[in-house]
Amino acid sequence: MLRRSPRARALARAGAFAVAGFVPVLVLAWFVRTNATVQEADQAVVDAAVSVTLDNDWLLDTFVVWSAVTQPGWVVLAGGAVALWMWRRHDYPGRALWAVGTLLASWGLANLAKEAVGRVRPVVDEVILDAPGLSFPSGHATSAATAAVTITLLVWPVLGRVGRVVVPLVATTFALITAADRIFLGVHFPSDVVAGILLGVTISGASYLGYRGWSPTTRTTDAEIR
Repeated sequence: MLRRSPRARALARAGAFAVAGFVPVLVLAWFVRTNATVQEADQAVVDAAVSVTLDNDWLLDTFVVWSAVTQPGWVVLAGGAVALWMWRRHDYPGRALWAVGTLLASWGLANLAKEAVGRVRPVVDEVILDAPGLSFPSGHATSAATAAVTITLLVWPVLGRVGRVVVPLVATTFALITAADRIFLGVHFPSDVVAGILLGVTISGASYLGYRGWSPTTRTTDAEIR
């Protein structure tokens, strides 16, 4: 029996990870298009969240600003800046290019998924934010989750013990606040942001497994990811 090379095994793991992550997204997409109960529950959560936002001016202002600064384009640029720092300061060109490529791919895939599903955005009585385009998955949530995982993996080799606790915690908090922001502003359903987080994590994880398998010269070792 032929033995697969380490590269082939790594790429197989990346493919398996991608399938495991994409299947729940596809199932969720099917439910939001065909199941009236899911649609009604989604709308009920949005209505309740928007009501809370409108009743609290400080929350409204915070979420509007957060929405602006977490636009996918800005997230990609911020991630690119961190990647450039890793390249120039710590001499990790391969990891830097992988990170930027992953962020861009995630942005593109989220937009393609929106077109494929074709779900319209929530309808609310009082519009807080004008958000054009389609709804599923949330582009903000997808980019935030992708950035959280990708940037954490990108900088992991240069982090100390404290950094390996703080960076994942901050990254996770960033992604969760961004996801909540979309619901409380009434521009996305809960299922949209759940799908976005799943999609972002899946893209980042599968991409990283593929990168490590495809690039035998990568400086990422088992010791770096413990």
